[in-house]
Amino acid sequence: MFVELTEDNLQQYIAGNDKVMVQFSASWCGNCRIMKPKFKKLASENEDVAFLIVDAEKFPESRKLANVDNLPTFAAFSGGSLAGQVQTNKAELLTELFEKVKS
Repeated sequence: MFVELTEDNLQQYIAGNDKVMVQFSASWCGNCRIMKPKFKKLASENEDVAFLIVDAEKFPESRKLANVDNLPTFAAFSGGSLAGQVQTNKAELLTELFEKVKS
């Protein structure tokens, strides 16, 4: 599943899915735009995990769930809890984070 949130409701997705990967981004963020296709590709290869894009500026409550203070930030949630996060524009670090939630 791949969803770009249109409401500040990340908590509902975390509660409703065992494994969730989130990209926190913003429209002005160049590195966010660079990473989005890599994030989408990972989502297409792992349909058993929910992949969500959250606009960190529009949705402050969702942003708080991963203590986002820089963009892009990627967060992994497992069983309703934050399993890890990374602020990066490197695909290999995104993959390392995904491995934490995948297993």
